[in-house]
Amino acid sequence: MRQKELRIALVCYGGVSLAVYMHGVTRELWHLARASRDYHSGVAPRSGVDGVYTELLAAIEDKHALRLRVVPDIMSGASAGGINAVFLAQAIHSGQSLEPLTDLWLEVADVDILTDPDAKLRWRGGKIWAQPVASFILSRPGTELADQVAPETRAEVRRKVSHLIRGRWFEPPFSGLGFSKLLERAFTAMAAAPHEAPLLPPGHPLDLFVTTTDFHGYRELLRLNSPPVVEDTEHRLPIYMRSNTPVEGGRDLANPLELVFAARATASFPGAFPPLKIKEIDLLAAETGRHWPGKAEFLDRIMPIHVMRGGTQNVSLIDGSVLVNKPFAGAITALRGRPAQREVDRRFVYVDPRPEGLNPRDERLARDVGFFSAIFGSLSTIPREQPIRDNLEQLQEQSREAERLGRIVAALRPEVDATVERLFGRTLFLDRPTPKRLKAWRQKAQQAAAQQAGYAFHSYAQAKFSGIVTRLARLAYEAAPSLHLPDPLAVEEVLREELGRRGLVKLSEGTSGATPEAIGFFREHDIGFRIRRLRLLARRLARDWEADPDIPDDALEKGRDAIYAILALYFEKEGVASLGDDFGDVAQHVLADPGRLLDTLDAKRHLIETDDEAEVMLADALELMPANLKRRMLFAYLGFPFYDVATLPLLRNEGLTEFDPVKVDRISPDDARSIRDGGTSATLRGIEFYNFGAFFSRSYRENDYLWGRLHGAERMIDLVCSTMEHEHDEPLLRAFKRKAFLAILDEEYASGRCARSLLDEVRAEVLERVV
Repeated sequence: MRQKELRIALVCYGGVSLAVYMHGVTRELWHLARASRDYHSGVAPRSGVDGVYTELLAAIEDKHALRLRVVPDIMSGASAGGINAVFLAQAIHSGQSLEPLTDLWLEVADVDILTDPDAKLRWRGGKIWAQPVASFILSRPGTELADQVAPETRAEVRRKVSHLIRGRWFEPPFSGLGFSKLLERAFTAMAAAPHEAPLLPPGHPLDLFVTTTDFHGYRELLRLNSPPVVEDTEHRLPIYMRSNTPVEGGRDLANPLELVFAARATASFPGAFPPLKIKEIDLLAAETGRHWPGKAEFLDRIMPIHVMRGGTQNVSLIDGSVLVNKPFAGAITALRGRPAQREVDRRFVYVDPRPEGLNPRDERLARDVGFFSAIFGSLSTIPREQPIRDNLEQLQEQSREAERLGRIVAALRPEVDATVERLFGRTLFLDRPTPKRLKAWRQKAQQAAAQQAGYAFHSYAQAKFSGIVTRLARLAYEAAPSLHLPDPLAVEEVLREELGRRGLVKLSEGTSGATPEAIGFFREHDIGFRIRRLRLLARRLARDWEADPDIPDDALEKGRDAIYAILALYFEKEGVASLGDDFGDVAQHVLADPGRLLDTLDAKRHLIETDDEAEVMLADALELMPANLKRRMLFAYLGFPFYDVATLPLLRNEGLTEFDPVKVDRISPDDARSIRDGGTSATLRGIEFYNFGAFFSRSYRENDYLWGRLHGAERMIDLVCSTMEHEHDEPLLRAFKRKAFLAILDEEYASGRCARSLLDEVRAEVLERVV
């Protein structure tokens, strides 16, 4: 049975009240991940849509011999999408339910509740002189209430819009503290409900990235040629959290006050909510009785410049979508150095509730751009709709580089295999590969690769050395934010000076390979070389990379399990978290004592001892392999130094770290048309009033939430089935989509959250169209 992980990096756009739709989508990802966890844990299938997803995973395993696990391990969001990303990350990490967030969106995401008490009308006749303004806004083209909305809902929306417009002017109408209280209440409800096991494998990293905008900005150091350093104003202030998945559920991703901080800050829509200040969270803590013992560390991590200059209390954070509405960059950064226990299909999935632009025949295109249209468009609409081409091109370039790497290795393979065979003779494959022999063979192959590379080894050694020093400098930089450095360059410089004092002025000796000092340094610190070598072995075990019908599937699968278990030994040692609590103090003094940092890293990582453990595990795995597979593995293991010498200087110091391309998928009303055509305008009600519509009507919110679930289910099934390496089975796809749609409708009937008329209408469409 082949095993694969469908790893999802989710990117949620901003969209004001379309957050309700995005919650429906993210809820389906949560259901799918929960069903996947249950399926791999062997627990009995649940009812409802979870049961449909479980049945789908079982059908794929039975029909295609593929055991698939869904792993949503990167969450990124801006504005309304940031709120959904924060709550989804908490649910995945803690094993808690998303039900309380559903209640938050449907019950309290309403202008009557969000409006600051001081901004509400004191009596029905208040500011009656402003009624013509309200009438104009309600009657102008593009904001007329949709015909599909019931008459009683139209009256509700008109009343709330009128009251909001006639309330407090020239100040945000919604309460910032009230919003924070609602978020805190949802986290409290999640914690109070029964929890289950986390949805990711134990120890797997979960990354959360949300964007915010520092209204006043802060001065940041930039390096130039002349002058060497200048200051410039930066307004982007992202909030980043990472945690390894615990074994047991119920553990928060971060302090709930920090989660509230992130959700509140990213969604501080200008003009609607006041900017977030730290004192608001302090007041929330006082009113709720929550403690924030890690406040200083949290602030030092997300706003180190403000902490250094003592100005945190004056920081005013507004909506993250002002500058970054489509936060791909943080998710791309989180890709680096992730562990793998089995074959990975990596997807970037972004949720865009309103992807359509103006029709070329739209009459608005013929009009001159007006005064207010130009102002509001430049401040809000245009930045929010800026395409993601740059981000997609970056991902595509990474994928193309991975494909190029595969072609280079495939072209080198005949010559490398022949070199290994000449080096060790045909008797190599007759000897039992004990750990002692593997170590001796490995060292002999590395020395031969260095000598045969000739002068090319110089550039290879320098690429290795530079890459290692850069990674060590970044480790220290991340572990010591209190140094307040603009980048890791200063740390890198002192490390190079220290290594020069330790004899690493020269890395190679003519054509004899590396110097003894360089060999010692690489053995103590070159974790990248070990990981690249094991990744090559993993890829040689993948049928999609190199087909060999004579090798049975079960032998390949057992081999992959063994290789990824060895990889885990090194993945555990990559990040700052593995170095212990005292490493931060060592890193803080790196500029004065870089030698202590190097010695501490060597002592804490124990890479040489880990090599011995890895070779014991590899020898045991080779012992169980059939002869043809063992031969392939030995050729790859011993030939790796030759591949690495050839590829590392060419591929941005990454070499053989990653072979798998990243694929990008979108979820939007335009991409899920099994039930109803027409995209966003035909399904969503929250698009009214510049995307604020769902805040004015419970009926709007129920509609958008339901369509979010239905569209999310359709695209989840598409994603799962796209992992198979053959054409889609269209009848199977439609059958499971129909089951999922009906299961969701049954769940919503039972919960009583949505109007029966809405559910009956959609059910009739499902029964008619999805057959």
